[in-house]
Amino acid sequence: MKPERRCGRPLRCLLCLGLLLLLFTSCRRQTDIAKEATITVYGFSVVREPLEQSIFPAYRQQWRENTGQDLNFIGSYAGAEIITNQIISGAEADLAILAVDRQADRLVETRTTRHQWQRLPHGGIVNVSPMVILVRKGNPLRIREFSDLGRRRLRLIHCDPVSSGAGQWSLLAVYGSELMKNGHDAARALAVLRNVWKNVVSTPGSAREARTQFERQEGDALITYELEALQLLAKSKDYEMVVPATTIISEHPVVIINHEKHGMAPARYAVVELFARSLWDRAAQEAWVRAGFRSVSDEGLNERFTKIPNPFHVADLGGWKKAWPMIIEGVWKTQIQQQQAAEGGR
Repeated sequence: MKPERRCGRPLRCLLCLGLLLLLFTSCRRQTDIAKEATITVYGFSVVREPLEQSIFPAYRQQWRENTGQDLNFIGSYAGAEIITNQIISGAEADLAILAVDRQADRLVETRTTRHQWQRLPHGGIVNVSPMVILVRKGNPLRIREFSDLGRRRLRLIHCDPVSSGAGQWSLLAVYGSELMKNGHDAARALAVLRNVWKNVVSTPGSAREARTQFERQEGDALITYELEALQLLAKSKDYEMVVPATTIISEHPVVIINHEKHGMAPARYAVVELFARSLWDRAAQEAWVRAGFRSVSDEGLNERFTKIPNPFHVADLGGWKKAWPMIIEGVWKTQIQQQQAAEGGR
């Protein structure tokens, strides 16, 4: 991908921040004055490390050097559907980093924000990660593709699609890979996903919870983000990562939470937007890559990652507006979960 032009250079923007801070007392939300030097960020579980360890500290230092002001960050992390629901229910987030753009659209559709998040750099997508499979060292079950996860007696950990963006991407990875490989044969894709789901022994609420369960030896394989697999491999030599030749690339949007009725004052919004846009600066993209995400703005930063022969995107499945009702609701919930529940009740 070619780097996009950003709206003003970071240094030039930062020089304006001292003046913007003087306007904070005009903020409309009750908590804005108390939080005048604080940005609250809600993120899906696996963005915690790069934010807390690299991106927040670097931006805080840059802010202080250019404005003389202290800027604090409060982070809250959980499964992407959980944090989306929390924000819709009134949690006072300033910024959300989500696992699925459908969740960003939910925030807009419920009037939780009036932010046109697609106008951020790269359409609002801050980083990406292919879905992969974690297995035990030596890959004793010889897993190569998602369809291999349907073999008898295999124990699979799969994030819960109800609470986790990783769970939703995993379903699309299994079902969509069969569509891509077999001429969009929906019957074959359904059969593969049904076989795979029969082997699911645990549905943790987030990608991080799933990785923890896998480390506790609770399953033979785990579908997860590439970054989670890389982080585990760096931690232990007891595992291997399988990158299927055909897999989906998960895309993660950023949304500023500017409520229609009690939104931020213009000065505060400007400060939050400046931070949001900094997430595409090279230093931040390098931080994402160090954590195992792939950069959206500089392909040169992605040279360390495994080359995927046949990657696909949710757009190849019609986008989330089609993939959610067709695959998550129509296939997984109706044709697989409900059928298994009916069979279990007999």
